[in-house]
Amino acid sequence: MISKKLAKAINEQINKEIYSAYLYYAMSAQAETQGYKGCANWFHVQVLEEMTHADKFFKYLCSQGALPVMEAVDKPELKGTSMKELFELTLEHEKYVTSRINNLMKLSREDGDYASEIFVQWFVTEQIEEEENATGILDQIRISGDSKQGLFMLDRELAARVFVPPAAPAAD
Repeated sequence: MISKKLAKAINEQINKEIYSAYLYYAMSAQAETQGYKGCANWFHVQVLEEMTHADKFFKYLCSQGALPVMEAVDKPELKGTSMKELFELTLEHEKYVTSRINNLMKLSREDGDYASEIFVQWFVTEQIEEEENATGILDQIRISGDSKQGLFMLDRELAARVFVPPAAPAAD
C-alpha cells in the first residue's frame, strides 16, 4: 500500500506534468506564430508526452488505492521568445522535472515501497532522454550561431517528430 506522503507527492507530480503540457503549449504557440512550424511541432509532441505522463501517474495512484486529486494548474510564464530561449527554458524545466522524479524515487526508497520504486524508475529513465533531447537541440542552435539557414534546417528536422506513446511502466 502506498504511503500518504508518497501519494501526496505523486498527486503533486500529476499537477506538474499537466503544467509541463501547458508550458509546452505556450512554447508551441510562440514558435508557430513566428513561422517555426517544425519547432512548434516538437513542442506539441512534448505536450502529448507530458499528458501521457500525468495519466500514468493518475492510473498508478488508482491502482494503489489512492485518490488522485486535481489541483489548479499555474499559468506558464515564458522567459523569452527566440527558439534558443525556448529550448533553454525547455532544458531548465526538464532538469526541474528530473529533480522532482528523483525525489519520488527517494520517497519510494525511504518507504521501502518497491512497487513504487519500480514504477518511478521508468520516469527516471525517461528524464535522461528528455534532458538529452533538449541538450542536443540547444547544441545544434549554438553551433549554427546566428545563421538563419541553420535554424531553418533544424526547424525542418523537428517537423518530422511524431508522438509515439511510451511503453507502459510496470504498474500498467
